[in-house]
Amino acid sequence: MTKSVASGSELPASQSPCPVHGDSCPFADEVVKLRQEVQALNTMVRVDELTGLYNYRHFLQSMDLEMERSRRSGHPVSLILLDIDHFKSFNDHWGHEVGNIALAHVARIISNSLRRLDIPCRYGGEEFAIVLPDTSLHAAIKLAERLRVRLVGSPLQVEDQSVVVTASFGVDCLGSLEQIDAGAFVARVDTWLYQAKDAGRNCVRHAPDREETHVSKDERDLLLGDL
Repeated sequence: MTKSVASGSELPASQSPCPVHGDSCPFADEVVKLRQEVQALNTMVRVDELTGLYNYRHFLQSMDLEMERSRRSGHPVSLILLDIDHFKSFNDHWGHEVGNIALAHVARIISNSLRRLDIPCRYGGEEFAIVLPDTSLHAAIKLAERLRVRLVGSPLQVEDQSVVVTASFGVDCLGSLEQIDAGAFVARVDTWLYQAKDAGRNCVRHAPDREETHVSKDERDLLLGDL
């Protein structure tokens, strides 16, 4: 099943005694309903309706937040961009309704392969982004390859046929000492994604793999000053 957006943790109004009317507040049910509506609206602005993953707007917010956390903690943050291969041809052949089923199918495989702290997003069209906090490049590459294999091994049933949906992957990792913005980092990962497409698709391309080194807070403060 796809990941759902975390909901608020406030108690329902009926469990919070009204300071005027006590437990018999006549507005309790209305307050509960309003809170539920606000929560639903909050979900709508962050989640892609078709796939159930986070949307592009939430992706941008998450990238800024996780990059800032990386700079403060000294731990890396990785990013995977993946694009479904030949999706236009797929839509032309099977129709947009089946194309939407394929998008939801890919989203489920992504969601079911991640940790709770990972942030899967629909980047746009047939492209997805996965923000991986506290994740080395090596671990991100392994996840991308695992996702690629799971897609190949999970054909989509269309009418009486099994249709294999594949994707191309770009992967990179941002070290805590790198002073670039989210746009520059995403563009860097996008370069690896295009290399995967140029290499024939259904493959993973990434920055040169290396052993990740965690930088302590004292070392980071000496190098950059207290952020």
